[in-house]
Amino acid sequence: MGQEVKMEIDEFVSKRINITLPDSVVEELENWAEAQGRSLANLAAFLLEVSVKQAKEKGEIPAQEFPVQQKKPRTDK
Repeated sequence: MGQEVKMEIDEFVSKRINITLPDSVVEELENWAEAQGRSLANLAAFLLEVSVKQAKEKGEIPAQEFPVQQKKPRTDK
């Protein structure tokens, strides 16, 4: 059937975003999500993750090094 996409899940941080979509796109996504037995939000997140991964592989998005957050030194001595 379709191509299976395997992804690593970034477990460090999850952020919420809000997007506005045309009603027709939302209806299509709702139908797709229901057919797969998942929530609309879960399907949308998966599709965005796959799209970003594919764009990076094509060189459309430059690779980015994420800085490691360092702990601030304690000042309450």
